[in-house]
Amino acid sequence: MPVPLAPYPTPPVPFTPPNGTQSQLVCSGCRNLLMYPAGATSVCCAVCSTVTAVPAPGTEMAQLVCGGCHTLLMYIRGATSVQCSCCHTVNLAMEANQVAHVNCGNCRMLLMYQYGARSVKCAVCNFVTSVGASPGADQKPTS
Repeated sequence: MPVPLAPYPTPPVPFTPPNGTQSQLVCSGCRNLLMYPAGATSVCCAVCSTVTAVPAPGTEMAQLVCGGCHTLLMYIRGATSVQCSCCHTVNLAMEANQVAHVNCGNCRMLLMYQYGARSVKCAVCNFVTSVGASPGADQKPTS
């Protein structure tokens, strides 16, 4: 008598919270970006199996790329600096809307740039003005 074949099992459905929100953090082991559902207290990395604690609810996180090794860093919003755990570079942590002003070293046009930049290029005359330098120092025209 033939034995009936069992149907293939259905793959498990990934857990999605009722409101569908997800957050992200950087793995404390391999530095990969991890996604996790709202309400999770820790996340296990699928790449290196490191368990990373999720920040307390209500803690707003921000991210930046390290100026030394280009690793993605996450930090608590409002911090003024972030030290990279890979290369130990201390990075300035600025909000996206923090801007500074300088006059173009060539045409004197008032320029806006992201706070912390080393130089700014004028959109009118293409002159590169070094930020924080005395007039005429380390400035060069670009084509």
